[in-house]
Amino acid sequence: MRMETRGMVGNEEDERLAEEAARVNLVLAETGQADLVWGHVSLRDPHGRGVWMKASTWGFEEITPQRVVLVSPEGEILWGEGPRHIEFPIHAEIMLARPDVNCVVHTHSSAAVEFASLDVPIRAISHAGVEYALLGLPRFTRTGGLIRSRDLGRSLADALGSATAALLPQHGLVTVGDGAAAAIMRAVRLEVACAQQLRVMAAGGPVLWSDESELQEKEDEVWSAAQLQIGYDYLRRKSEQQGR
Repeated sequence: MRMETRGMVGNEEDERLAEEAARVNLVLAETGQADLVWGHVSLRDPHGRGVWMKASTWGFEEITPQRVVLVSPEGEILWGEGPRHIEFPIHAEIMLARPDVNCVVHTHSSAAVEFASLDVPIRAISHAGVEYALLGLPRFTRTGGLIRSRDLGRSLADALGSATAALLPQHGLVTVGDGAAAAIMRAVRLEVACAQQLRVMAAGGPVLWSDESELQEKEDEVWSAAQLQIGYDYLRRKSEQQGR
């Protein structure tokens, strides 16, 4: 790894941050949303230098600290060895627009892509869809192509607004959180919610789903921060059992 790079705050701390970013990728690998080497998860750099994310050409399950890079909002690699992902603006621009967000997930979830193409609202037909039915699930429609410029990244951040997730028709999904547990578990829940609704729609429904009062009750009881952490910890244990 390159150890003498602009923006360094100390080798030991940056190595710790790289290890944390690597671990998040290994956990995301357990969600079943991998698309070969495409898709990515990022962590905010605590010193404001940019985002920590995996280097391009590697799958989630292959990530080690040596395959992590720190990318500035301009796309410069400040730590580690590239190449960086073309779509780094997804992460950089959302974090610039949302100080409350410390983790961003972007995957090519098949269920999310299929559901997004229908242009219908998400329904809380199970626990999985509650947050999106309650808080909204925006769609980014400016392009179905790669988010490869800062301008497109800012447009995506604008479309996301204050929501916790967005669909990218013809592309995938984006979820965010104050940490990895929230962002990754939201990606898990969104994929499940989309897949369930697709099956129900194929069967001629849905007919029943949670009303507004039940939505709020479920959100508070089923998807508290503590519950998100429990789910994330389970995925982390699975990744460790796989020797990752």
